[in-house]
Amino acid sequence: MKISHKIGLLICALTLSLPFNAQEEESGLDRFVEFFTFYPNKDKVAKDSTLYLSKIITAPILSYSPETSLGFGVGAKYLFKFKGSGEETRTSNMPVSLLYTLNSQFFVYSGFEIFTNQEKWVISGNIIFQNYPRLYYGIGQNSPETNEEIYDNYQFLFEPILLKQAFTRYLFLGGGVRYNKIYKTKIEPNKLLATSQPSGFDGSTSVGFELAALYDSRDNILNASKGWYLELTKGFYGTALGGTHQFELTRFDLRHYLKVSQKNDDVLAFQAIGHFANGDAPLSELALFGNEETMRGYVEGRFIEENLLAAQVEYRKTFKDSRFGMVAFVGAGDVFNKSKELSLNDIKLNYGVGLRFMLDKKEKLNIRFDFGAGNKTDGNFYVNIAEAY
Repeated sequence: MKISHKIGLLICALTLSLPFNAQEEESGLDRFVEFFTFYPNKDKVAKDSTLYLSKIITAPILSYSPETSLGFGVGAKYLFKFKGSGEETRTSNMPVSLLYTLNSQFFVYSGFEIFTNQEKWVISGNIIFQNYPRLYYGIGQNSPETNEEIYDNYQFLFEPILLKQAFTRYLFLGGGVRYNKIYKTKIEPNKLLATSQPSGFDGSTSVGFELAALYDSRDNILNASKGWYLELTKGFYGTALGGTHQFELTRFDLRHYLKVSQKNDDVLAFQAIGHFANGDAPLSELALFGNEETMRGYVEGRFIEENLLAAQVEYRKTFKDSRFGMVAFVGAGDVFNKSKELSLNDIKLNYGVGLRFMLDKKEKLNIRFDFGAGNKTDGNFYVNIAEAY
């Protein structure tokens, strides 16, 4: 999970207020972006030109929603390479988002992908600590919107995965651990969640081991223009290490990127994702349909079930010598369980457009403004740092 429409509204307003036509005004844009960029090893690079110039790119956060009131914080991405890494090693990426609201809610998130020298090892994973409201509509692929209710809890998720290069340059195999604790749950009395009481509705702890495989030939981690990405994890969770539920969780994320033409830098980006829970999976481990990355027209958790399949394609348009770009995307998917398989009659469609502003030209790091809608939603607006996938 990542911050969606709640992130980056302040930098959005600042960015769109800047002129961008004349050459001298473009240098003003450069100065503006540079104001939010920090270089932790700048002095060392000045003495040793073989080092990669690490950078921390930040963005102020200002948000508002009825369930959180006013929120504010900061988002940042730390881009770096280990000493001894050259062009053969892709840039490591460690994002951090921190948000606090006037209702005393908070959100701390980091989803990282780190390459060691010559990409012999990859360290990836997620860290989340939050007290944040969620919307609940019931479990199933046809839950009505009139069911909407808000529940609140604390979550701590720690999921590090270590993978080693195997057989070929872009293939990595390994595993890791996953700890996901949901606690201090507050629900609305006499509403659907309180009356139906799905497994783990009032809290849960998932502890287990994951096997993982990664194939990653993308030319750029933050904004790929070519290559393949496939992440596959198989998790086994039980009660031996303190967990509250016994289940298995299988997930995959498949992406492909290609340039549309040799005459420009436009890109077609494809993605397919899957989430399959087997056993006594608690509510927190079920598939959540919709978020700021996949099926962007739907709020996260608009539909919930054991299993999920979704696919999307995005056309990314760039303009020569400009920081600005545009995208258009379409997608389809659904949730389902063992008793009711995926049906074309229930497929949820998704479509939308977006604006891009490049914060870092070398790393092709964008801030994105997306609007998505669909046949089962009126639509949602999202602001975030880096591409959706």
